[in-house]
Amino acid sequence: MRTLLTALLLALAGTAAAAERLHFLIPGGAGGGWDRTARGVGQALTESGLVAQIRYENMSGGGGGRAIAHLIEVDNPHMWMVNSTPIVVRSLQSVFPQSFRDLTPIASIIGDYSVLAVQRDSDIRNLADFAARQRAAPRRMIIAGGSVPGGTDHIVAALLVKGVGNDPTTTKYIPYDAGGKAMAGLLSGEVQLLSSGFGEVVDMYEQGWVRLLCAASPERLARAPDVPTCNEAGAEDVVFVNWRGFFAPSGVDADLAAGYQTLLQEMRATPVWQAIRARNGWVDLYQPGEDFTRLLERQEQQIGTLMRELGLL
Repeated sequence: MRTLLTALLLALAGTAAAAERLHFLIPGGAGGGWDRTARGVGQALTESGLVAQIRYENMSGGGGGRAIAHLIEVDNPHMWMVNSTPIVVRSLQSVFPQSFRDLTPIASIIGDYSVLAVQRDSDIRNLADFAARQRAAPRRMIIAGGSVPGGTDHIVAALLVKGVGNDPTTTKYIPYDAGGKAMAGLLSGEVQLLSSGFGEVVDMYEQGWVRLLCAASPERLARAPDVPTCNEAGAEDVVFVNWRGFFAPSGVDADLAAGYQTLLQEMRATPVWQAIRARNGWVDLYQPGEDFTRLLERQEQQIGTLMRELGLL
């Protein structure tokens, strides 16, 4: 019934073929956040009968720029590129010349709110402890992350330092090659704190290996109700989500884009998707079309302001 309904909706938009096949372009390698999101969405769409077939293509390179250029060049209306906050960051840094404005934002689909973690036995008991120690000896408060300097984990670390009233330019950030390696650095004692997405640390948190000082979310996370928001913990106005969502090529027909948004909205209600989202600790962040564009614009302003303050732009 769902397949028929979706086919009818897309057929009305002149896009019946889109219900039969989609091509997902993934700007990174297998197993990363983009890959897991694209394949999770694809699994939910196909197993729920909303789409007959999905082809996946991993295309690393240029900080995601190679995939963006490919999406624009090929101009296939049935190709979706998965992306996340780095498209905003790397565009600001001129890593690639394009921005989200050169694409058609379909919808954000999930969010991974940032957290600040410490070892379970750390004597940093709360965010106030961190604020006092960072103010007194900022070079000793080393924060690890799985992104490059100027990347999302670094930005969140600086936002937290600024949010507790300290100088964000004193943030001591150490980049690791990936979130897993940053977690290993925390557990081994190489660093005192870890800035990461909740989805990256949820397993270690639930197993009791790490404690979370705060979550950069507007409300407490359902899987971590004992963890205060960063605002509750004393970091003013620190809300940061690494959204993940999908883009189509620029100039895609408005009816086709609306059909794609409907497709994702239907998927959200399926048991398959709800299980995938819960397993990964992802927060529902479905914002279609213009709402998604406004999210991108707000984040661009927030990140751009902080990066200029840090001397990263």
